[in-house]
Amino acid sequence: MRWAAIFFALVTIAAAGWYFKQQTDSQTGTRTEEGRVLPAGALATVKLPSSLTEQEQIGASAYDAVCVACHGLNGQGQDGVAPPLVHKIYEPSHHGDMAFVLAAQNGVRAHHWKFGNMPAVEGVTRSDILDIVSYIRALQRANGIY
Repeated sequence: MRWAAIFFALVTIAAAGWYFKQQTDSQTGTRTEEGRVLPAGALATVKLPSSLTEQEQIGASAYDAVCVACHGLNGQGQDGVAPPLVHKIYEPSHHGDMAFVLAAQNGVRAHHWKFGNMPAVEGVTRSDILDIVSYIRALQRANGIY
């Protein structure tokens, strides 16, 4: 009987430790089903490619300059702001490269998500956008989207 009480106490302590660890993680980010922690507000876990082509590297820099504020780090999206771009909805068979170009140049009405309309992105060229798309496609491939 005494061993049962000791075992129960140890299980309770372990469970409490796990609970408080979860609470600490939730203050700095969101825990995924794989146990990884996302940045606070991120909507998707994104695995980075092992390498990027020169165009994809240029696109990554351009993305960080003009897209990251809304779509989050590495296209993870931001809760209440903008959707993740590393998502099946944005695979090439559904949203081709020109959909990204037109969205950035002209803005786009909300149609898949409830984030509201996307305004046109000022100061980006078609070439910039195509570099960004190459980066997004590299992220998508690394995450099994296509």
